[in-house]
Amino acid sequence: MRIVQICSEAVPFAKTGGLADVTGALSKALVELGHDVTLILPNYSRFLAKNNVESRPIGESFDIPLGDRRVGISLRQTQMPGSDVRVVLVDQPEFFDRDGIYQEPHSKADYADNAARFTAFPRAALEAVARLDLRPEIIQAHDWQTGLVPALLEAQYRKWVPAMERTAAIMTLHNMAFQGAYPAETMPLTGLGYEYFNWKQMEFWKQVNLLKTGIVFADLINTVSPTYAREIQTPEFGHGLDGVLRDRAADLTGILNGIDSHEWNPSLDSHLPAKYDIDSLDVGKVECKRALQQRVGLPQRADVPLFGLVSRMSWQKGFDLIGACADRLLERDVQVVILGNGQPEYEELCRHLAAKYPQKARAVIGYDESLAHQIEAGSDMFLMPSKFEPCGLNQMYSMAYGTLPIVRATGGLADSVVGATAETLANGTATGFSFHDHHPEQFWQQLDWSLRLFADKPAWHRVQRAGMSRDWSWSRSAREYVELYERALGRRSN
Repeated sequence: MRIVQICSEAVPFAKTGGLADVTGALSKALVELGHDVTLILPNYSRFLAKNNVESRPIGESFDIPLGDRRVGISLRQTQMPGSDVRVVLVDQPEFFDRDGIYQEPHSKADYADNAARFTAFPRAALEAVARLDLRPEIIQAHDWQTGLVPALLEAQYRKWVPAMERTAAIMTLHNMAFQGAYPAETMPLTGLGYEYFNWKQMEFWKQVNLLKTGIVFADLINTVSPTYAREIQTPEFGHGLDGVLRDRAADLTGILNGIDSHEWNPSLDSHLPAKYDIDSLDVGKVECKRALQQRVGLPQRADVPLFGLVSRMSWQKGFDLIGACADRLLERDVQVVILGNGQPEYEELCRHLAAKYPQKARAVIGYDESLAHQIEAGSDMFLMPSKFEPCGLNQMYSMAYGTLPIVRATGGLADSVVGATAETLANGTATGFSFHDHHPEQFWQQLDWSLRLFADKPAWHRVQRAGMSRDWSWSRSAREYVELYERALGRRSN
C-alpha cells in the first residue's frame, strides 16, 4: 500500500510532544510491515541542522496561492534514520526557518502568522504529492496543522490530479484541546471559497476551525485510544466539537499508540547503567535505581519506594493532584524524582518540594533524554494522574521497564493500565494502579495502596512481569492502522 503521512512534526526531525513520536514511529512500523511510506513535514532548517539531518533538493520549485499573494515553495528529500521511510521536506524559509515550531522558545504566545503557516503547509504538501507523482492510496493527516488536507483533497485535488481521484483521507486526532481556530478573515488563506464557511463544514462560532475542517472532510477519523474516541464525543472532552464527532461516530475509531521498542527497551537502552529484561528484572532494576539515586543526589537505598515523574508541568497532567498529595506522601519513607517544565506555578511547586525534603525529593526543571530513561528504569512507581490523556506514552514506557504506573483511568491510560485490585491480582492481569475521579483523595488511596503492595514483594514482582509481558510495540498498532486504511479504501472505491 502507498501511504503518505502529512504532519507538522516527527521524530527525529522536529519535536514538541507526543505527536512527533507517533508520526515518526508509525511511519517506520508501516514500512516494516511492507508498505511504501512517504512522510511530509515542514523543513524546520534550524532543527534539522541541530539534529545533523542532511537533505537534498528534489523536483522543481513552485508557487502556491495564499490569500492575495503567492508563496514560493521548494522541496527537499531525506530518509528516516534506520528505515526506508522517504521524507519530503516543504522548504519555505519565511514560515519555517525559525527557532520554534509553533511559538518562540520560552514564550507562551503562538506565532502571529500560524494561520498562514498551517494553511500554506497542507497545500504545499498536496502539491508535493502531485508533483512527485507519489500516487498514494492513503493520505493520513495529523491534528489541526494539517486539517486542511482532507478539504483540499476533496474540493480540489481529486478533481485536478487523476492519480489522486481515489486517494482516501484519514484524519488523526491527537489532542482535541488544540484546534487551529482563526477569525473568519482567515478564510481566503485556505484557497477555498466562502461557500465552505458554514456550520456544517469549516465554520465554528464564527471562526475558521481547521481541526473541524479535517473531521468533516476526511473519509475516516481516528484518535489515539479507544477510550478517548468515546470521551471526545462528550462535552467534557470534545472541547466544543463533540457534536461534530457524534455526527461522525460511525466513522470514528480509536487505535492505541505503541512505543518505539528499539528506543524504549530496557534490554537495549544505551542510557541505562545496567540493561535488563523480564528474566533479569530484579538485578537490573536494583542497579538502575542505585544509579538514579546517585545521579540526582538522593540516599542510595534499594528498599525505599521511589516515585518517578517525567512530564510537562500543566493542569492537564494532574499537577494539582500532585500538589494536594505531595506532603502527605513525602512524610512517608519514600523518594520522589521529578523531571519536566511547564507552568511556572508547578515548576515552583516542584522546587519547593525538593527544598523542603532534601533527603527525599529532587526536581530537575527542563528536559534531559538520558535522565528520562533512567527515571523510567530506576523508579518503582511512575506518577501520571492526568485530568485527560488522549493516549499517553510514559505509562507504556513504565510498564515495559517494570515500573508500575499510577494513573487516572482516562483516555489511553484507561486502555493500557490494568489497576491492581483483589480480582486483577488474583488473575494476574494487574499492571499498575488506577483511579477514576479527578480528586485528591482517590489519588491518595492509590498512592497508599502502591506502598502497601510494594511491601509484598512476590505480588509486586507479579505485577511488574505482567506489564513487561504485554506487547507495547508499534507493530501491533500499525496492523490496526492498516485495517483502518483498508476500510477507507473500500469506502472510496465504492
